[in-house]
Parts: sequence; structure tokens; C-alpha cells
Amino acid sequence: MGKPTGFLEYDRAEDGMAPVRERIKNFDTLHTELSEEERREQGARCMNCGVPFCQSGMKLSGMVTGCPLHNLIPEWNDQVYKGHFHHALSRLLKTNNFPEFTGNVCPALCEKACINGEYGDSVTIRDNEKYIIEKAYANGWMEPRIPEVRSGKKVAVIGSGPAGLAAADTLNHRGHNVTVFERDDRAGGLLMYGIPNMKLDKRVVERRIELMKKEGVEFKLGVNVGVDVTAEELTKEYDAVILACGAKQARGLAAADPAKVKGVFFAVDFLSMVTKDLLKGEEKYGLSADSASLSEVKKLVDGKNVVVVGGGDTGNDCTGTVIRLGAKSVTALEMMPKPPVERAANNPWPEWPKVLKTDYGQEEAIEKFGGDPRVYETTVKSVKTDKKGQLTSITTVKVHFTADRKLEEEKGSEKEIPCELLLIAAGFTGCEKYTADAFKAALTPRNVIETEPDHYKTKVDKVFTAGDMHRGQSLVVWAITEGRAAAKEVDEFLMGYTNI
Repeated sequence: MGKPTGFLEYDRAEDGMAPVRERIKNFDTLHTELSEEERREQGARCMNCGVPFCQSGMKLSGMVTGCPLHNLIPEWNDQVYKGHFHHALSRLLKTNNFPEFTGNVCPALCEKACINGEYGDSVTIRDNEKYIIEKAYANGWMEPRIPEVRSGKKVAVIGSGPAGLAAADTLNHRGHNVTVFERDDRAGGLLMYGIPNMKLDKRVVERRIELMKKEGVEFKLGVNVGVDVTAEELTKEYDAVILACGAKQARGLAAADPAKVKGVFFAVDFLSMVTKDLLKGEEKYGLSADSASLSEVKKLVDGKNVVVVGGGDTGNDCTGTVIRLGAKSVTALEMMPKPPVERAANNPWPEWPKVLKTDYGQEEAIEKFGGDPRVYETTVKSVKTDKKGQLTSITTVKVHFTADRKLEEEKGSEKEIPCELLLIAAGFTGCEKYTADAFKAALTPRNVIETEPDHYKTKVDKVFTAGDMHRGQSLVVWAITEGRAAAKEVDEFLMGYTNI
């Protein structure tokens, strides 16, 4: 603990954000950094607790609190305070393959478990983490670490999201020869195409991919396993296969099928379209929504009344995205009741706080349109279209959950509102089955690949799984955790022991 009184002397100071009216003009990254002196003060706020819940990753009341990666948070916070950033980096990389990803998009379970947050403001753990890794890249410390000895074993990783990348990175540094198969044109999975550029600059993703290539990981893009290449071919050529294809089977709405109604999209499909338009030219990262590179997708949004169904992170990302593309209005529907502003008595620290969160997209909607876009305990009952099948309006209805957890409509609460673009961000119902079927991997009733509890080996010889395809829709930090754990099991399977 470098400064015992740090938490008393310094107030919490987060990385800044550009003013709303400026940042909604483009897709540039949202945040600005503190100075090194200010960041060191934030490191000094860490109390180096005897029992640091921030790194616990344990389940309380059915929710995880603290970091699932068990990051050595007090150690690198202390090094940040002392200005020993290279030492901080060594501690950070010991548990986290990709701090630049979690430093941008993680909801910071660690901060919610910080003891400073029980009566005051928690330490800026996520911002500290991001500062360390970005300083490392800027100073040239993130050089390729090429294994001196190769095992001769070959591993195929199917899917290049955070779970697949973490497994590939871990196994490559162990000395195995790793090939990552990705059906899209760029690696990164949802990091690349599911998270908007202002939240995670795609140069950050591609920077890491290039580093992994230099370290020996091979990427085969545009290859749809189960379609372009068979499971039999892969299990014959490789000593082990890891299925990390995500949980991309979107939960739909009975009243609005994207396949039947023009103007209805699943959220991730829509966000992917936006990012692909942004990346049409390598020089076009973060360009204005008025750029010609966005002309196709901009037509879907510009001047339209947009409704987003779903109040989670993806719904918020959709809100921020359509504002940048010129939406006339944005309404966000959420089936659940509005959360309390402060912790309830039955939700004490260090549990995850079930409180109202106003994220960047909602903040932008409030500034631009004069009110919070969120409408609680409401869903879509029906839609109207014109003669060409184009969406023109929706009818909403108030809902509530009964004592036995059944969703019930409130009679007479229907309301018709104009809507030319409906984005469904209602979560996912598991993995897309065709890859699992190709490998004859069994699925659970939750539509994820079946393994023994807390293990990653499937019932199929040589085949493992990790990430959302294994645990269901979850966070990037959990995907990295699963990828690392699966890599350890694969290593033991290949070598008879593991030192990972």
C-alpha cells in the first residue's frame, strides 16, 4: 500500500468524455485520459485490503462480484501510484490476456466490489487498467513474445471472439501451434462487429490481432466451419479443437420478425452493418456519420423514429449509434421495472448493485431529445406496415411479472407510436446449432454445448468449448476467463500435464 491515506486525500476521478453535442457527430472513441500525475493519484486510492473483494470473482445472491479473472488489482494499483508502470504491466498480464478489451468494455465487476465503494466512491480500477496497457503499447513494451520451443501439437480454435482469442493466445505462448478459424472477414467476433467503434476502437482490436500473428498464431478468415470445412477434416488434422463460436442466436419478438417486416433488425446484425460501413476504407475509422462511407446504413436511420427493445448494454449501444446516424427520435423499451437509484437494503455491498445506470447512449438521448429514452415495463404488442411491408408504427403494451414469474399484459395500456426502425436487443437464446451439430457436440436445454460442470471438454474426443457457446451470453471478461481455463484443459489433454 504505497499511500495509506490516499483514499482520504484524493477523490475518485474517471477518464473524461467529450461533450455530448460534440461526440455524437462521429464514431471516435468516447473517452479522454487523465494525466500521469492524476492517474497515479487514482492508484493511490487503493487501500490494498487484507481481503480484496475486487479480485474475488465470487458469487453472492446468484450474481458474481469482483473480477472473474482474479486480476492482481491491489498490486498493480500500488505500482501505478509509484509510477512503476512496467511492473504494473507484468502483474496485469499475469491474469489478463487482453486488458485493452476489458479496460474499454468491462462493466467493472471489480469496482462494484471495491471496499471504498461501500460508503464512498470505489477506485477507478478499469481506467487504471486501461492506462497501464495503453502506456505499454505507446512505450513499445508490447513486443511479440515468440515461444522458444514448440510442442509439435496443433490446435484449431473455431471463433475469434474474446474466448477464442484468449484460448489461442494462451496455447500459443505454451508452445502449441494454433490456428483460429473465423467466418467473418475480420477477426475479433463481437469485439469487432458487436460493439460500436466509439466504445471500442477497432484499431485496438486489430492491433492485438497483429501482435498475435507475429507471435505465431495463424488466422483463417472467411472460413465457416461446418460449411466451408468439415468437422471431420479438422479433427483429423488437429490434435484438439476448441469451439468458441459465441451465443449469437438472437431472442426474437413474436410481434416483429426481421425476416418478414422491413425496418426490423436484430441489434447485433444492425451494429455489424454500421461497423462494416465504417471500415470500408482503412483510413475511415471514426469518421462522421455524414461520411459517404456510411451512406447505406445511414439511409436506414436518418430522420427515422427508432425504437430499441432491450435495456442492456447492447440496447444502449444501439441508442448511441442511431443518434450518430441522425435518428429523429429514440425510444428504448424495457420489460423490467425501473431499478432504484440507490442500493436496496436486500442488495448490500459487495453484491452487484441492482441500481439505475445511465450509460453514454442514454445520456446522449437525454441531451439531444430532452428526456430519458427508456420506457419500463413495456414491450411491443403489434406492428403496422405500409403496402410495401415497411414498418410505419408499433403498438406497445404495459406488462408486469406475476408472482409465478409469468409475463402479463395490462389491459387498456396499449399505445401506438410512430416507428420506422425497430432494433431488437432482447438478448440471445444460445449458440447457432450448425457448428455444434457438425462436431456432434451435445447441447444443454439452454442451447449451449454440454460439458461436465466447471470443465470444457465435450463428450466428443479432442473437442473442447469455451465462452458464450459454453456458458451462454455473458461478459467479455468471462469470455477471456473461459478461454484461459479451456486452454489449460487442452494443454493437459495434449501433454499429460499442464504448467499453464
